[in-house]
Amino acid sequence: MSFSMPITQRAQLIDLARGLVAIKSYSGQEEPAIRLAERTMKELGYQDVLVDSVGNVSGRLGTGERTVLLDAHLDTVSVEDADQWTYPPFEGRIVDGVLHGRGSVDMKSAAASAIYGAAMAHQKGWTEGKTVYVSCTVFEEDCDGENLRHLFADRSLHPDAVVICEPSNNQIALGHKGKAQVIITTEGVSAHGADPDRGVNAVYEMAEIIQRVARTHAEIESIDGLRGSMVLSDISSRAASLNAVPSSCRIYVDRRTVPGESEERIRSEMDALVFGKKATWELDRMQRTAWTGKVFEYEPLHEAWKIGQDHPLTQACQQAYRTIFSREPEDYVFWDFSTNAVTPVRMKVPTIGFGPGDYRLAHMRDECIPIQAIVDACGFYAQFVRAW
Repeated sequence: MSFSMPITQRAQLIDLARGLVAIKSYSGQEEPAIRLAERTMKELGYQDVLVDSVGNVSGRLGTGERTVLLDAHLDTVSVEDADQWTYPPFEGRIVDGVLHGRGSVDMKSAAASAIYGAAMAHQKGWTEGKTVYVSCTVFEEDCDGENLRHLFADRSLHPDAVVICEPSNNQIALGHKGKAQVIITTEGVSAHGADPDRGVNAVYEMAEIIQRVARTHAEIESIDGLRGSMVLSDISSRAASLNAVPSSCRIYVDRRTVPGESEERIRSEMDALVFGKKATWELDRMQRTAWTGKVFEYEPLHEAWKIGQDHPLTQACQQAYRTIFSREPEDYVFWDFSTNAVTPVRMKVPTIGFGPGDYRLAHMRDECIPIQAIVDACGFYAQFVRAW
């Protein structure tokens, strides 16, 4: 069974989703999409609509003591193969009940559903005793969670619960993997390629570390049915010329973790990778510039998280699910990828996920989403506000 809503509201919801998809909003270039979300919030009666220092927009409904935030990011990954898409990636075309385009799944449809779902709940009086925030955030693709850190600081907000609206096929997502993005560098001594014994080859120094990365991945054990991973995802070296011994070598290590693997464990693993070698490791600290001009830094080290099925936040989602789909949740999602949840989780704020669209289509050519999935998600968010 699917959710139905008044024809006019349904049309407005889909128009917003189409409008957002039609706007190219790569990370750091989100202003037009943010402004559309801002206008829509104001038209729907959101209060205290704010564009913050890094360019997120958020609005409030209700004035109760219990606060909840529904979050969806509006930046997308880039399109390098537009001529190979079945339909133009920035048109927002609907064909046979399916919305096509970059961001349709990841995750502009969810943003539209959250904006309209919370507004519907408010119109029906379901925000009484509650304060509901909806945020449309920026730079998630590069710096997940950093956006919410600034939003919470600028608003002086510490919500009681957070719903991350990333695509989950309209299933309840109980958590996701953690990650560490690490740079390992070895140092050598340059020498002429005709006399390599006079130098120290930094690539050779890295060779054993690369084997350690592979062994470490193979030795990672499952915890409660979930397994982390470690992979070398990039390698480069530096030499005075093609006729010289490399003086340095650099690899990029992507470590994904599951609940039960701590930051201390990750740091110990990295220490073990470089032990006894002329090598150092560091987190790949990133610096980015928001469309507002604000420069911020991001440190990609986040622990995995998982909320229990018996938690009150999960129970509110279960009740909303039953109301919209007329059945019990058949399965739960545990995302492989990281999301903005890393910030509220670090703040010890109960966090859960739910969003429309098949997350396997995110970042892919011909990204698309059924219109009914968007409508169902809108109904879910409204019912969640009611149940929470």
